[in-house]
Amino acid sequence: MTHSHPEASDSDEFKGFNEAQRLMWCHEARARVYERFMQTGFIDDANVAAVHVDNTSRADRVFLVAFDMAGQQVGVDTLYTDEPSQVLDITPEFDHDYTGMDVVPDSQLGQAISRENGWVVNLKVLREYEPSVDRRATQRAVFLAHLQDMMKNGDVRGFLFGRGDSDDTDTA
Repeated sequence: MTHSHPEASDSDEFKGFNEAQRLMWCHEARARVYERFMQTGFIDDANVAAVHVDNTSRADRVFLVAFDMAGQQVGVDTLYTDEPSQVLDITPEFDHDYTGMDVVPDSQLGQAISRENGWVVNLKVLREYEPSVDRRATQRAVFLAHLQDMMKNGDVRGFLFGRGDSDDTDTA
């Protein structure tokens, strides 16, 4: 992992770079969660509504417990984390709290959440995730973040929006 220079993190000199770095880390986390869940049978199992990710009990593995819509356990799996790039850290875009997923009170899922030893993936949202769309959106956002630094430094004075296929593009 690359850490920013302590002096640079407090200044606005590399604001665009820092934002681009944050955007890339978030994209990598989303892609990693999706790729790792593709190694399980949970995404294809329509009975699975949520998966509790216990990423705190062991450093070398992640315990997954699947739950149905009623919050009852319907399956388990273990993903091994042989490398740091395999860790399943919290990804807000898939987390049950951020996506507003309903949890049945006093269900097995509710009990797993109350133990606070991991996080819960909303499988409905994860199933709708499109890696290629996310990658393109992230590339655009990273470019725009870097553009802010380039304009500030005078490296860029103007640019065109659009694909250049028509005369309707705007110059900034």
